[in-house]
Amino acid sequence: MEMDFNLYMNEVVDTARQEIENAGYQQLKTSDEVNEAFSKPGTTFVMVNSVCGCAGGIARPAAAHALHYDKLPDQLVTVFAGQDKEATATARDYFEGYPPSSPSFALLKDGKIISMIERHEIEGHDPMSVITNIQALFEEYGEER
Repeated sequence: MEMDFNLYMNEVVDTARQEIENAGYQQLKTSDEVNEAFSKPGTTFVMVNSVCGCAGGIARPAAAHALHYDKLPDQLVTVFAGQDKEATATARDYFEGYPPSSPSFALLKDGKIISMIERHEIEGHDPMSVITNIQALFEEYGEER
């Protein structure tokens, strides 16, 4: 029975990874990848992905649909909480002042946290309200595309 559960979880994780990657986010799986991405000048939008229902039903769809906007950050990246633990821990080191939260979104500028959309702002909300919150960050800090 345990083997079947692990196969099921692998499928769930693979699907979650594919959804966010297909939307245009680069997966960061190691601490080095996180540090390299976050050290680039400009704005970085980070999705902290997870396998929970609110990630699949709200956060990932919002992350994808929010990109249909005139202004976008310089780079879109994702770390996977509970899967790529080292990368997620490193990313969270940059989110000063915010407790660990997944799913969540963070906006950084030149490696410094500007704003965060935490789980409590995602769970129980409809995807459109999360898209609106993401696009408000893009409007304020993004560049015309």
